[in-house]
Amino acid sequence: MQSWAFDMEKLLLEIMDEFAKAKQEYARLPQAEVAVFEELYDSIVAARLLANPGPDTVSLLPKKRGRVKQHPVINLVDHFQIQKRETLAIMYDFKVQFDNNRAERDLRMVKLKQKVSGCFRSEDGAHVFCQIRSYISTARKNGQSMLDVLQLALSGSPYFPPILLARINLPA
Repeated sequence: MQSWAFDMEKLLLEIMDEFAKAKQEYARLPQAEVAVFEELYDSIVAARLLANPGPDTVSLLPKKRGRVKQHPVINLVDHFQIQKRETLAIMYDFKVQFDNNRAERDLRMVKLKQKVSGCFRSEDGAHVFCQIRSYISTARKNGQSMLDVLQLALSGSPYFPPILLARINLPA
């Protein structure tokens, strides 16, 4: 691993630690901390440019049609430069999750079902499966018991998250 990559990993983990500490008190990190982290971020990206200068002009001439293929390191840092705000989004808004594990977990059951049975028998069956999984996932994210919300749904009065109740003006 190149030293700048280790530094970037360390910085992102440090931001995550500050996020966890500050989340109880604030809706976002204090501006002074954000400025320090942004400056560190920029210096790490600049260190990559020193460690991995771009290709020389002779190799820029394409041998095949299309774009010249870049090294994965350059692609990664280009991503860090272009999408800085998205990469550091947890510093600006604590509603943003640090990782995407929750979204991956939501999709895992669909892939598992597909792996076990090979496919869904019909498109309607796939839609119903996704609706049920979405309902359970939403309830779980709102701290509800899976068994309780399934009983509510089967009794004809399904669980609605508070934000949805407010939007459609249903009584809680």
